[in-house]
Amino acid sequence: MDNPGVGKTELFRHNTVIRAEYSFVKELNSHACQTAVERTLRAINRFYDNCKKSPRAERTPLIKGGRGDGYPRFKHNTRSVEYKVSGWKLSKNKKYITFTDQKHIGTLKLIGSRDINYYQPEQIKRVRIVKRADGYYVQFSIKLDPRDTVKPLKPSQKAIGIDVGLKEFYVDSCGGILSNPKFYRQAEKQLNRANRQKSVKFKGGQKPSRNYLKAKARYALKHLKVSRQREEFVKRVALRLIQSNDLIVCEDLNVKGLVKNRRLAKSISDAAWSKFRQWLEYFGDKYGKIVIAVPPHYTTQICSNCGNKVKKSLSTRTHICNCGYVADRDENAAINILQLGLSRVGRTLTNAWGDLSSSLIDENLSGYDGSLNQESPCL
Repeated sequence: MDNPGVGKTELFRHNTVIRAEYSFVKELNSHACQTAVERTLRAINRFYDNCKKSPRAERTPLIKGGRGDGYPRFKHNTRSVEYKVSGWKLSKNKKYITFTDQKHIGTLKLIGSRDINYYQPEQIKRVRIVKRADGYYVQFSIKLDPRDTVKPLKPSQKAIGIDVGLKEFYVDSCGGILSNPKFYRQAEKQLNRANRQKSVKFKGGQKPSRNYLKAKARYALKHLKVSRQREEFVKRVALRLIQSNDLIVCEDLNVKGLVKNRRLAKSISDAAWSKFRQWLEYFGDKYGKIVIAVPPHYTTQICSNCGNKVKKSLSTRTHICNCGYVADRDENAAINILQLGLSRVGRTLTNAWGDLSSSLIDENLSGYDGSLNQESPCL
């Protein structure tokens, strides 16, 4: 904000100055400080990219922050620290990890289902400690060859369009319906009760008591459970769709704008549309399948049978057209989404009628720029 145009070199030099000035930073591993600088640099570069796309982003008030809304936010409570190839050491049996910097973290026992013995130490490029409501986690960033981790899937020769919603999680172009589990709505009473218990134990202007910290931890655990349920659900659904289809077409929804509706914001957030699309694109890249996001404009109103526009309100759940086509509102939209996606898929055009293109400039070749007979010899 005070020094526009600051780049990577200036940030790393400033990091060196801070390490000499503050003792708690000096105790941290130097590579961990470098990763913090890299994280800050990504936020700054993202801000400049947003300013190029939208000149108004630079004049947005600072209190908004976040991606695309203004300056990067300052982190007041960082819950993770990331190491590179130094500052940590695995035991011989790879059941323990020891952090060797001056923060005195010491040796930690690794508990989990993933077997690290399968990987060589030189494959581990980064190690991150993450604090969550139910404890501390160690994440390993491992360099792998995708061909060793992904088994190729046989082409299913199927394409599907998906229309997401609030009542049903999605309705596809084949008529399949998947109900919305609504994890937050199911746990809302327990969350509100835990939040009230936390608020009762809060004493403003005083040091937080043990009872308040315990209530805060219980409240955070319940939120963590809901977020994990939602994450695993959309991950499982996205993987199933990728495995059973070669082309998946979904809507390019502006979720950030949709949640501004105060009546639907909670339900939209609980549906996790953005997270669902992220996992679709991830698994699509991983398994070599095509995932396309198309604009959702008029996909509900247009008849998928004749193309006429049939206006309907949100309460109208059945699509009835003058051409005689009757279908579920969401199924009709899913078919339109699939048709729109198929029209956008790139394809290689062939000269089906034998037309030859002139590929050499100023060359007179027999047969070039000609057209073969398109009539059947039997006529």
